Amino acid sequence: MKVKFRRGTIVRKIRYVTLALCIAVSVLGGATGAFAEEKAKGNAGSGSAGGASAADLAPGARSAILMDASTGTVIYQKNSHDKLPPASITKIMTMLLTVEALDEGRLQLTDKVRTSEYAASMGGSQIFLEPGEEMTVDDMLKGIAMASGNDASVAMAEKIAGSESAFVDLMNQKAEALGLKDTHFANCNGLPAANHYSSAHDIAVISRELLKHEQIIKYTGSYQDYLRKDSPKPFWLVNTNKLVRFYTGADGLKTGYTSEAKFCLSATASRDGLRAVAVVLGEPNTKTRNSEVSAMFDYLFSQYKLHTIHKAGDTIGTVRVEKGVKNQLPLVAKENYSILLRKGVTQEGIRHELVLNEHVKAPVAEGQTVGKLVVYQGDKMLKEYELKAGENIAKAGWWKLFKRATGSMFTKD
Repeated sequence: MKVKFRRGTIVRKIRYVTLALCIAVSVLGGATGAFAEEKAKGNAGSGSAGGASAADLAPGARSAILMDASTGTVIYQKNSHDKLPPASITKIMTMLLTVEALDEGRLQLTDKVRTSEYAASMGGSQIFLEPGEEMTVDDMLKGIAMASGNDASVAMAEKIAGSESAFVDLMNQKAEALGLKDTHFANCNGLPAANHYSSAHDIAVISRELLKHEQIIKYTGSYQDYLRKDSPKPFWLVNTNKLVRFYTGADGLKTGYTSEAKFCLSATASRDGLRAVAVVLGEPNTKTRNSEVSAMFDYLFSQYKLHTIHKAGDTIGTVRVEKGVKNQLPLVAKENYSILLRKGVTQEGIRHELVLNEHVKAPVAEGQTVGKLVVYQGDKMLKEYELKAGENIAKAGWWKLFKRATGSMFTKD
């Protein structure tokens, strides 16, 4: 039996089939394109400043991160939490504990540091300290920051804590206090050792903490200097971080190399009110390391700007203190409170709120958290700053409290 089809019916069916195939191809193509886009985003690394994203700025690095030092905003990251050998970048923590001791008065720059036989035996990068030789803290910091002296690092560790092992305990305690999850130290200089590791993220956090002590730039930002200048054997120091000479605004922080860690660098540069921190680990050579860090700096300085909410010294508000000798505590900005914005992004809708702890009772200790400053753009929270007491407030005696209470009874509205 022959089946007859009308010509119009056949044409309509062909059109339906063609349309269905086109829709299917479109859907599948769109899904494939979306997947490729997501994959590309994951490989490129991304920042948290207004959703900005960067291309792979450090293709040669095993791990990398780019951070704004002022706000801690991460602009770019690549395997930033991988636990890797940090080589001499370890010394950033050594310098941090040293400048903290200076700030707290436990050390003076003029104090003499004696070199033990153990410190003198370190080898590797060194300033060739001899057993029994003495240098000032000032000169030891030069030797650590500029020449990456393993011997100077151990000598300073022994001066501060009595032994390197005790100093390493302090390093790990500081890492814990900073909330670092990818770090454990086994020595103070970064020579290869078991259970000695960190990550690009953690190193950036330590670097940012070190930069709060502005005097460190005097050492990390110098390209050349001398030790034992007036002795028969002067020692010429040349900074291992060549960016301090060849990149405008670069003034730190620390290079590193071992055969296991490869070429590493935690660098900082300041330009137009911005300070960047860039960390790369596992680079193949110094040329690639310096080139990629320079590209990271260029990206931040060309694409971002700071918007300041409060400047250091501004009075932000007051908090009521219950049962204190003073019943009001002024809140003063200890630093610039700023947010990082992409250039060209509108600042419209940026606002901030003061959120104070409900019950602040005396005694109040200086440095105690009493609230926070929260910055929004529209309904989106951009940044939180902890607000801390700038002074001690003792608890008031019963007589003062009695007079305050009875005095308020007779105060007119």
